[in-house]
Amino acid sequence: MSLSLPSTRADKVMPVVQENKGRVPKTSARADLLSLFLCGDVMAGRGIDQILPHPGNPILYERYMKSASGYVALAEDANGTLPKPVEYAYIWGEALAELESRQPDVRIINLETAVTRSDEVEAGKAVNYRMHPDNIGSISAAKIDCCALANNHVLDWGYAGLAETLAALKKANIKTAGAGLNIREARAPVILPVSGKGRVLVFSFGSETSGIPWSWGASENKPGVNLLRGFSAKTIRVIADVISREKRANDVVVMSIHWGGNWGYEVPAQHREFAHRLIDEAGVDIIHGHSSHHVKGIEVYRQKLILYGCGDFLNDYEGISGHESYRGDLALMYFAGIDPATNILADLCMVPMQIRRFRLNRASGNDALWLKDILNREGKKFGTWVESEADNMLMLR
Repeated sequence: MSLSLPSTRADKVMPVVQENKGRVPKTSARADLLSLFLCGDVMAGRGIDQILPHPGNPILYERYMKSASGYVALAEDANGTLPKPVEYAYIWGEALAELESRQPDVRIINLETAVTRSDEVEAGKAVNYRMHPDNIGSISAAKIDCCALANNHVLDWGYAGLAETLAALKKANIKTAGAGLNIREARAPVILPVSGKGRVLVFSFGSETSGIPWSWGASENKPGVNLLRGFSAKTIRVIADVISREKRANDVVVMSIHWGGNWGYEVPAQHREFAHRLIDEAGVDIIHGHSSHHVKGIEVYRQKLILYGCGDFLNDYEGISGHESYRGDLALMYFAGIDPATNILADLCMVPMQIRRFRLNRASGNDALWLKDILNREGKKFGTWVESEADNMLMLR
């Protein structure tokens, strides 16, 4: 059985002018820093849902696949029989030990699936993700504090599916940003107090460039996602106003943005300018970008971290052909250290992982070097580079 992986959006190649306005000092992790774990897309629905303790209805309406079980079969054809059912913690694999060892103050992911029993499939969508609500333990297993939801899969199973997603995460004591029963809820930040270090505010926005239908945007009387209405100066002013109403002195503001296409390393000039203006004019401290199925370049602008594309962190793509050169099976755990006195980036450590058998495993030395080379090649235009450290870890310099 074979299947080719489609691309929902294609990045246009645009020139980017280097303007390095901040370097990361050579520091090791310090207890006084505010530490954040960030990662890319956690796509725990569809095939992954089928191996968890409470698999949902496997029916799909995709052109080439009519059952989520088909994605399990593809993975098994590629890498051997999967245990079924697995424990909730299974999918996190060796990432759990890393999280336990580092104990980050805050853990933020982009959860790219509906969590629902709904059969109200979104018409016109090529791919639809859902995870059974009783499998929410698979997210709790990693002690996730906040799920960004402004993405192109949270409404795959209709407004009933969105309502159930929000309810399931709330019941599991996992906070959400970026989607809600109205625009007020969708725009509201998650506020995460960190003892002795202040607060982290997480805002989640999604762009139509990632494949989010325009109709999914929340309004005063309609559920939906917190949709970016373009990248204009007006949008910056709206965001700055939203942040200013919530932010206190020394709050660390994380802007989680789902933007751009699935494949391609180029960062559109429009995205880069928008990220800079969010920092300059809206008071954002970290840009947590995602949508690309592979890691993209990193920038440090005015000593603030910009992750343009974190790549997929968990998915069910094993055995699907196409785009192999991007190594979408490789993922990164991003551990950012922020000085709580100044809100500037003190260090960024990245731990390379590989998705195999629907589970995160430590990447090999060769795979870690491959990621390092990609980050250095793409970081050149932003004035950043990465060095290897013990245990295949990567440090941004």
